[in-house]
Amino acid sequence: MKILNYSQNKNEIESIINRSTANFESALARAGEIMGDVKNNGDFALFKYTKKYDNFNLNSRNLRVSEEEVAGAVKRIPQKLFFALKHAHGNIRKYHEAQFKSINKNLKVEIDSGIEISEKITAVESAGLYVPGGRAQYPSSVLMTAIPANVAGVKRIVITSPPEISDSILAAAHLCGVFEIYRIGGVQAIAALSSGTETIKPVNKIVGPGNIYVMAAKMLAYSRGIGIDMPAGPSEVLLIADETSNPGFIAADVLAQAEHDPDAQCVVVLNIDDRGEIEKIIKNIGKEIENQIKNLNRKNIIESSLNNFAIILTKDISDAIEFTNNYAPEHLGIMCKNPVSVAKKIKNAGAIFIGNYAPVPAGDYASGGNHVLPTSGTARFASGLSVRDFLKFSSVQEITKQGLNKIKNSVEEIAEAEGLDAHKNSVKIRFEYNKR
Repeated sequence: MKILNYSQNKNEIESIINRSTANFESALARAGEIMGDVKNNGDFALFKYTKKYDNFNLNSRNLRVSEEEVAGAVKRIPQKLFFALKHAHGNIRKYHEAQFKSINKNLKVEIDSGIEISEKITAVESAGLYVPGGRAQYPSSVLMTAIPANVAGVKRIVITSPPEISDSILAAAHLCGVFEIYRIGGVQAIAALSSGTETIKPVNKIVGPGNIYVMAAKMLAYSRGIGIDMPAGPSEVLLIADETSNPGFIAADVLAQAEHDPDAQCVVVLNIDDRGEIEKIIKNIGKEIENQIKNLNRKNIIESSLNNFAIILTKDISDAIEFTNNYAPEHLGIMCKNPVSVAKKIKNAGAIFIGNYAPVPAGDYASGGNHVLPTSGTARFASGLSVRDFLKFSSVQEITKQGLNKIKNSVEEIAEAEGLDAHKNSVKIRFEYNKR
């Protein structure tokens, strides 16, 4: 645990803000090799890498999960878990349907007489959903990616996940009505979704969380004309707390984030002026972490992740807000006095959780918001996954001769200034053609 003073430890604070994904260049190079192999060798390359990285014997018969296998998973899954997934599904769908309804689908503007612009909204035709595996199984990632795609109206939705795919993931896919599911993970999955193979048709857009290699592969796919949601690095949480905060809640939220990944980032901003209170709450947070970690299943991962844990001390709330906006966290928990007022001043955060009873795991699973969020400071310009990610917005411009005549001189002047005389002629000819 690092303890830093916001006003005094400027270099260390800057280092935390400018966190970077280590070894991204080498991941990019390796991802490029695998993607090239899959593009050239198709299914055979998928079989090879799945054996190498997942120790699973993949072949043309078991590459795709059958509908019978999905039905079997639904029967086998514990009833309590199935009902929990249904509950989460309902809440997530409710939020994303409201999100879809909020989009203005009747935008139409008369710029001038004879010039009218409207907006045409269409869904992406196909989407690939990457659902991570490996250290854990994530049925919640199925819900978070498939539901907004469904609500947006995407016709073909494909899921890829490393083998062996758990019953919970297949049951979540069943709830979302997705039945094109392939047993592939890692870079090879992104490669198959982007370039296609003998068995798998390529998609227009790829979304979903993954490790550094999956992120690198998605970036390469984007450079080759496939849409992606966002670059995503290690998971992270920032908590704003003060002397009124519950140390047990703080510790629990830190541990919840730390168990994701050894590279997960956990930061607590303590906005306390009294030195004695600072020492007391830090001591209590430490005790709570020590007590709560004892019986956790992923203790080793958590302990590794806690090497990244930092407590930042600020003397007033404006400094806490300034640091938060500069850090731009994936998840922000506001557990201090006047949390709603503080939240209004936050400009950069993937998702904001207000108050002592809004822990990040609520949003990870069942409160309704999306948990696919920007990390590594990209919340400065990026947003969490939403129905908008599966929609395209095209301007439709209707211009009469009268309307074109009103902007003719302006278009010709600007075209001439830019040295694009064919642009100028494209307008000019429409008024001279009948004179020829």
